[in-house]
Amino acid sequence: MELPEEGVLLRIFIGESDKYEGRPLYEWLTRKAREDGLAGATVIRGLMGYGANSRIRETKILRLSLDQPVIIELVDKPDRIEKFLSSISGVVREGLITMEKATIRFYKPGKPGG
Repeated sequence: MELPEEGVLLRIFIGESDKYEGRPLYEWLTRKAREDGLAGATVIRGLMGYGANSRIRETKILRLSLDQPVIIELVDKPDRIEKFLSSISGVVREGLITMEKATIRFYKPGKPGG
């Protein structure tokens, strides 16, 4: 797949414990993006954060939080990102979704098996 220089970066901010169809929402969204043929996705787990409900989510030294903030970053062409957004409407029930222009400088697959 080739990407034009002008792309879009989509960020979806949710909680690690958010679920959809019985599995983690971040996992479902990442797999859905792959099924839809988007160029790439990365899931990032945050150390601390809060959102619209002002509830702090953080990791404590003596225990591992079960609801850390999670960010899913996806990059692709604007029309493909818009199509993905419409296909997930209603799935993300709480959180934040942002989009911004992205200048794509390099996008190449590695060699198979290497």
